[in-house]
Amino acid sequence: MQIPVALERLVYEFSRFPGVGRKTAQRLAFSILRYSQEETQNLADALTEVKEKIRYCSVCSGFTDIDPCTICSHAGRDHEQVCVVEQPNNIFQIEKSGVFKGVYHVLMGAISPLDGIGPEQLNIRNLSKRVEESVISYRIKELIIATNPTVKGEATALFLQQEFSGKIQTITRLACGIPAGGDLEYVDDVTLIEAFSGRHKFYN
Repeated sequence: MQIPVALERLVYEFSRFPGVGRKTAQRLAFSILRYSQEETQNLADALTEVKEKIRYCSVCSGFTDIDPCTICSHAGRDHEQVCVVEQPNNIFQIEKSGVFKGVYHVLMGAISPLDGIGPEQLNIRNLSKRVEESVISYRIKELIIATNPTVKGEATALFLQQEFSGKIQTITRLACGIPAGGDLEYVDDVTLIEAFSGRHKFYN
């Protein structure tokens, strides 16, 4: 029996999500078919609301519903420490661990020449601007590079070290412990705490 067109479309849309194969997409679609009309409407409303209200923070480029975000605008955060991550969702993972009390900067990716992504395609220009402006208002004393321990992440970390060497007092890299080739998003809290606590000065 052929899957109805409307159901096939839903399966296709789910399968476009990162890490979701066709079988998982089908299970999600079949689950929605079992939803009540109210539950289906709640899901539709949530999707609409997140697209309408969630934006990128004009300072750090993290996800937020107010601008600047609650972290960038919080006077109690240590604005002298900036943790650089690849994606906005990395911020939530670090915040959940409670290990870091500074502020963030999201690159929106990592250097990958094979994919046509160089430094110019990343959110590095805004980081440079933040460093320059910090001389006037407050001084960024430490740049913590928390890119993923992958080939792309390491290439990005090396570029950042070279780009900001001499402009920032201390540039550090998270300690070993995060599995090579892994993603910060899937690292447990204990490992993250150890990685931050044991971070070391970055040398090229």
